[in-house]
Amino acid sequence: MKYSLRTKLTVTYALVALICVLLISILSNIFLENQFRDYIVTKQEIQNEEIAKQISQQYIEDGDWDVASIENIGLLALDEGLIIKAKDNNNNSIWDATVHNSGLCTAMLDHISENMTSRYPNWEGEYIENSYSLVKDSNVVGTVEIGYYGPFFFNDNELAFINTLNNLLIFVGLFSLFAALALGYVMSRILTKPIAKAVNFAQSISDGDYTLRIVNKDNTKELLQLTDTLNSLADTIQDNELMQKRLTSDVAHELRTPLTTLQSHIEAMLDGIWKPDKQRLESLHSEIVRITKIVGDLESLTRLEEGNINIHKEKFDLTNHIKNIVTGLELRLKDKQATIEVMGPEVYLEADKDKLSQVIINIISNSIKYIGYGGSVKISLSETDSWINISISDDGIGISDEDLPFIFERFYRSDRSRNRETGGSGIGLTIAKALIKAHKGTIEVKSILGEGTEFLIKLPK
Repeated sequence: MKYSLRTKLTVTYALVALICVLLISILSNIFLENQFRDYIVTKQEIQNEEIAKQISQQYIEDGDWDVASIENIGLLALDEGLIIKAKDNNNNSIWDATVHNSGLCTAMLDHISENMTSRYPNWEGEYIENSYSLVKDSNVVGTVEIGYYGPFFFNDNELAFINTLNNLLIFVGLFSLFAALALGYVMSRILTKPIAKAVNFAQSISDGDYTLRIVNKDNTKELLQLTDTLNSLADTIQDNELMQKRLTSDVAHELRTPLTTLQSHIEAMLDGIWKPDKQRLESLHSEIVRITKIVGDLESLTRLEEGNINIHKEKFDLTNHIKNIVTGLELRLKDKQATIEVMGPEVYLEADKDKLSQVIINIISNSIKYIGYGGSVKISLSETDSWINISISDDGIGISDEDLPFIFERFYRSDRSRNRETGGSGIGLTIAKALIKAHKGTIEVKSILGEGTEFLIKLPK
C-alpha cells in the first residue's frame, strides 16, 4: 500500500510526540517516584521522632502522665496511618491505640494495604514497629512504639497526588498527540505543496510542455534547490529542442543548395539543354564533395559530442608547431596582401598534435577569411604554472554582439554575420570547441564589430 508524503509526515509528527511524551512520562514516574519514596521514608522518620517528642512533653512528674493529651496525639497519628503504643519505664502501658480502638487500627491497616496494592500489584509491605525513647529533661521516662506499614506507604493524599500527576501526564500526552497531528498536517501541507507543484511541473515536461516555470517563494533550501534544478532542466530541454529543430533546419538548408544544383544540372543534361562535358561534370563533382564534407563533419561532431574520441597525447614544441602551420597557410594571404605573426617563447605541451592542429588551422583559416586587404593575424603564446595560453586575433570584420553567443553553434556561418560565399560547412568552430574540451581546456571569443576578433584558448599542461 502506498501512502502520501502528507500522511507520512503527519504520522511521523504524531509518533515523535507520542514517543517523547511516553518517555517523559516513564522517566518522570521512575525519577519522581523514587524521589517521592525517599521523601516519604525520611518524612516518616521525622514524623516518628516528632511524635515521640510530643509524648515526652506529656510527662508530669513522679511517673504521672497527661493521658488525655497522649490520646489526642495517638488519634491524630492514627489518622496518618500510625499506631502508637506508649509505655513508662516499668513497661506499663500509658496509652495503646490497639486497645483504644482495635477495629479502627485493623481497618486503617487494611485500607493502607489496599491503597498500596492498587498502586503496586506486587507490593510486599508488612507491618513494622519502631521503638523510640521518651526523654524529659534529659531523663528517659518511657518508650513509645510506632507501628506502620513498611518500608513505606502512601496515605490517601499522597496517593491522590501521584494519581493526579499521572493523569496530568496522560492529558499532556493526549494534548501533545492531537497538537502533533494538527502541526503535522499543517507542516505537511506547507512542505508538500511545493513538491506537488514540482511533480506537476515534471509531468508537464514529460508531456512535452517546456514553457512552464515554477515560482517558489518557500525559504526551504532543499525545495528551492529542487525547483531551481527543475527550472534549469526545463531550460536545458527547451534549448536542446530548439537546437535540434535548428540543426534539422540548418542541415536541410545546407544540403538543399548543392542537391538543388545537382538536380537542375542533371535535368538540364537529361533534357539535352547542356552537354555533359568535363567542366559541368567537375561542377557536379564539387557539389558532391561539398555534401560529403558536410556529412563527414556532422559525423565527426557526433562522435566528439558522444565522447567517442581518442586523444593520443605527446609532448611537443607548440610554438614551433604553430609556426609550421602558419607557413602552410601563407599562400592564402597573398591575394589580400595580409600578414600573420607568431609571438611568444618556446612552449612545450603534452596534447594530441593532430587534433590540436585541426583547431589551430580552423581558427586561423576563419581569421584569414574575414580580414580585409592588408589585414593581419597575430598569434600569441604564453604559459603559467598550470596552463598554456594561445591567443589568435585578427583585425577583420568582427562579430556583432547579437551573434557572439552563438559562435560555437552548428552552422553558425549561416547567421547574419556570415555568408555562404566564404565556404566551409559551418561546423568547424563547433568541432574546435569539442576538441579543446576533450583536452580539458577552454576556448573563448572576444570581438568588436568592425574592429576584429580574438580567440583565447587555455590548455592544461
